[in-house]
Amino acid sequence: MKKNSIWRWFLVVSLIALTAPAVTLNAQGGGRGGGGAVGNNPAPTSPVTGNAVDGKTLYLSYGCYACHGYNGETGARAFVGRWGNLATEQTFLTFLRGRANVAPLPPSTSMPNFGEGSLSDKQAKDIYAYIRTFKSSAPDLKDIPALNAIIDASKRD
Repeated sequence: MKKNSIWRWFLVVSLIALTAPAVTLNAQGGGRGGGGAVGNNPAPTSPVTGNAVDGKTLYLSYGCYACHGYNGETGARAFVGRWGNLATEQTFLTFLRGRANVAPLPPSTSMPNFGEGSLSDKQAKDIYAYIRTFKSSAPDLKDIPALNAIIDASKRD
């Protein structure tokens, strides 16, 4: 094997190892909540009754950004592109309240419990309205020039 061929082979194998999780999660609509790239699933379009401006203040004051990032697509528990319990305002409220009823003690590594005594329905709806303003900024894999250049270079050999 030529020296150039070995280098290209190494680049391709490295690229595959680095991008395979991102490609898989992107194809599945996954997100950074479990590692990898954020999916490009659009935000839900269900009605929102809360106030996004007030929701931003609450999102920051309750420390939601610590796990979910400032834009919902960074951090350990990102959700943009994986809306799950955020599909509707009601599923979000049910998720918050259900956790408080099932596990009333504060868990150490999970999302805190938010019973109605610690977060009113109005406040939760405001946070939800703010969350719904988040949009994915992750490019499609086909739109990453460096990635495409490496793939093209590997095909030339």
